[in-house]
Amino acid sequence: MNSIKRYLKFVKPYKLYIGLTIVIGIIKFAIPLVLPLLLKYVVDNIIGASSSVSTKTSHLVYAMLLAFFIFVVLRPPIEYVRQYFAQWIGSKILFDLRGHLFNHLQKLSLRYYANAKTGEIISRVINDVESTKDFVITGLMNVWLDLTTLVIAVIIMMTMDVKLTLVSLIILPFYTIAVKYFFGRLRFLTRQRSQALAVVQGFLTERIQGMQVTRSFALEEYEGKLFNKRNGDFLDKALTHTRWNAKTYTVINTLTDIGPLLIIGFSGYQVIHHQLTLGEMVAFIGYIDRLYDPLRRLAASSTSLTQSFASMDRVFELLDEKYDIVNKENPVELNNVCGTIDFQNVSFRYNEKDDEVLQNISFKIKPGEKIALVGASGGGKSSLVSLIPRFYDVTSGAIFIDGEDIREYELKSLREKIGIVLQDNFLFSDTVKSNIHYGNPNASEEEVIAAAKAANAHDFIMELPNGYDTLVGERGVKLSGGQKQRVAIARVFLRNPSILIFDEATSALDLENEKYIQDAIHELAKNRTTIFIAHRLSTITHVDKIIYIDQGQIIEMGSHEELMAKKGAYYNLFEIQNLEGSTV
Repeated sequence: MNSIKRYLKFVKPYKLYIGLTIVIGIIKFAIPLVLPLLLKYVVDNIIGASSSVSTKTSHLVYAMLLAFFIFVVLRPPIEYVRQYFAQWIGSKILFDLRGHLFNHLQKLSLRYYANAKTGEIISRVINDVESTKDFVITGLMNVWLDLTTLVIAVIIMMTMDVKLTLVSLIILPFYTIAVKYFFGRLRFLTRQRSQALAVVQGFLTERIQGMQVTRSFALEEYEGKLFNKRNGDFLDKALTHTRWNAKTYTVINTLTDIGPLLIIGFSGYQVIHHQLTLGEMVAFIGYIDRLYDPLRRLAASSTSLTQSFASMDRVFELLDEKYDIVNKENPVELNNVCGTIDFQNVSFRYNEKDDEVLQNISFKIKPGEKIALVGASGGGKSSLVSLIPRFYDVTSGAIFIDGEDIREYELKSLREKIGIVLQDNFLFSDTVKSNIHYGNPNASEEEVIAAAKAANAHDFIMELPNGYDTLVGERGVKLSGGQKQRVAIARVFLRNPSILIFDEATSALDLENEKYIQDAIHELAKNRTTIFIAHRLSTITHVDKIIYIDQGQIIEMGSHEELMAKKGAYYNLFEIQNLEGSTV
């Protein structure tokens, strides 16, 4: 019930439209209730009348003309307006809910995405949100229309024969008990099925993204078995759901079939004993359809509503994910940045139960200074720089920029002053221009081109089939590694940040591309506080300070010359790389 209350907040802006749609729907559903009365009139007042054939014929013609006017002229536009408004309202609510979910997803920390599967998140935003539409159209509109139809039908039947009406309602208590019993269990089974489907979608999304790895190891058969296991689990959940659903409809349809049989028998008895006219019997049997068809629809509605409720639970479960990284109350706006960065006794772990990946880290970077973080893979270098833009928060200690704890700064203003270039930069499946524009969406086309030129990217971009309007493909697959890096650097040029972070930005490139990118990096780093994470030590000998990190701790710190003279860990690593380089 809590999910329904929360969902109704998204419904509230459209309550007037829903009310109007229900009123129009009542008119639409009430019109067919005229048919049994028309049938009674034709049987009793025209066919059974003692008047002449010509009089009967003229009365029949007038009655049918009126009926055709109601059903052919009045009903179609009413039906169109009802259907359009119902779908419009449902679509608008889903639009609002998806927008709210997307904004929520953008605020969740990278810790959440490290533990969540992309496919499962997409399943909740697409499939589960779509399933909640049934609650709007069925639960908030159609159910009330069916109930209104029931009430109107019962009132008309009461005016014709009270005893016969009561006989037709005998089955209702049993129907209510059956619905309550069966659909309580069905909601649980529906949620299990949705979760199993999300697991399949999550697995599929991950495997499609990693198809090149699967092919390179020739593991198609192995992956097929893994997929079949998850798909089989979904099949089991789906079949369990189907069996219970089949039981539900068997009981419901049996009950709704008993009702008409009781009416036919009892009304037939009344006609034989002259307690009811033939026209009234025919009309009553007509109203039985109008009475039990809504009951059958209500049973079908319960199935779709059960799916909607289960989907709502999953949607709000996602919305209940807490934000790890939030602004403090009355945060400080970071405007003019000098570039001083000060780590004071910083320790960090990704999750509470994990070991610390950084332990008591302390060092200071002066404005405009260039430092490099080096050391073996897994030592904590990337974890350290991810703390500066607050992708994660420190476990203990503090990081200061220009003398202020970064947790005091307004988050958006902090990240706007930091530019990051990774080893494998993500490009969106859009044009080259749009990907560079991502650095500053308000920049002009001339500024985009200037940024590309500064990143040594303009020449290769102009050689692409459509220049800056060339689509790069998913994750930039149509560009080489070096081209992707230069587009990423152009994006940072356009951003014009005060602090730069290069996380092994050239380690995976050939020498020609590395030269282009090193030139662009040196240009970009002028007069900016810059942090390099380097694999090849030969690329960072020019920096002001080198920090050697191993197993989350600072082992050595100093300039290249100082560390070489010390002949410690840095010296050993540098000599090993030189030896490896000379033997290639």
